[in-house]
Amino acid sequence: MAYALQQLINGLTLGMIYGLIAVGYTMVYGIIGMINFAHGDVFMIGAYIGIIVITALAGVTSVPLGLVAAFLVAMVFCGIYGFTIERVAYRPLRGSFRLAPLISAIGMSILLENYVQTSQGALVRAIPNLIPGGITLMQEDGFVVQLSWMQLAIVVVTLTVLGSFTYLVTKTPLGRAMRAVEQDAKMAALLGIDTNRTISTTFIIGSALAAVAGVMFLLYYGVVDFYIGFNAGIKAFTAAVLGGIGSLPGAVLGGLLIGLIEAFWSGYATVAYKDAAVYSILAIVLMFMPSGLLGRHEVEKV
Repeated sequence: MAYALQQLINGLTLGMIYGLIAVGYTMVYGIIGMINFAHGDVFMIGAYIGIIVITALAGVTSVPLGLVAAFLVAMVFCGIYGFTIERVAYRPLRGSFRLAPLISAIGMSILLENYVQTSQGALVRAIPNLIPGGITLMQEDGFVVQLSWMQLAIVVVTLTVLGSFTYLVTKTPLGRAMRAVEQDAKMAALLGIDTNRTISTTFIIGSALAAVAGVMFLLYYGVVDFYIGFNAGIKAFTAAVLGGIGSLPGAVLGGLLIGLIEAFWSGYATVAYKDAAVYSILAIVLMFMPSGLLGRHEVEKV
């Protein structure tokens, strides 16, 4: 019982990170109907910016201020990267055949990955545990179930960010513009909505969310390398598809499910096949629910 509870906590924590990245995929797909395969690399860049800021401020300021600075700087720079990706890889090809933006996004992903490898090196970079300690929940036969402060912080930050974004989408003029462009971009433009600005803003917000996830990943695991964007990006994309691509609650639900599958499979089976378990369950779900758990059937406009 105690071991299962610990794996549940670990899985929910990891799932929160996956869900936050998956929201970025869902946002871009929802508004332009395309997958931003460079999104995982933006997450990776956010983690690297976080480690650079934390290292630069070590001994200069307190840990809380350093962490706040890392989040803010990562969000700003990743927002700029997201804006650039939209302008360079998507906007010129928006009216082209559907494979063109996909190929362009994959090319952008490879470019960012190699850019970070060249500028930061191929070796793993690490930081010490900046938020030690936690809450002991229970003990059973010598096994201690602990909720670390870092895990609690990840849950709180993720829920706060997602709540703020939900409010933005549902209650603000920008959110109404985003939903209008998602439903019919041409009609939204005829009604006076600046579709280019709305789409660029969506990329910026999605990239900022990826930056938050990247810094939290860094703080949780303590290590980063230039390849984490590919692995986390594929898992987050899987989460978005599992939950229902285009659905924000579905992205979070998919992330939580994948985190739980990984945690319990690693704890009770073998770590080597945890990815196979994730993708097998995805295939089974899509066989019976092609739109995902919370997805909606698309109606083709003619």
